[in-house]
Amino acid sequence: MFNIGGSELFFIMFMVLMLFGSKKIPEIARGLGKGLREMKDAASGIEREITKEMNDVKENIDVKKLIDKE
Repeated sequence: MFNIGGSELFFIMFMVLMLFGSKKIPEIARGLGKGLREMKDAASGIEREITKEMNDVKENIDVKKLIDKE
């Protein structure tokens, strides 16, 4: 995807270490992890809501069909 070799990756890691320092990198990684987890939880929550609404609509349609048959 990015086509990054070993030397380029080493250089990037070295620059990150120089810019942020060894004590700041774990804090940054922790923050990124929390952010990704929150996005994943939000996405699954939206998916649950959509599925629930689709099931509710399906049940309403089924009930209407039963009422119309009578």
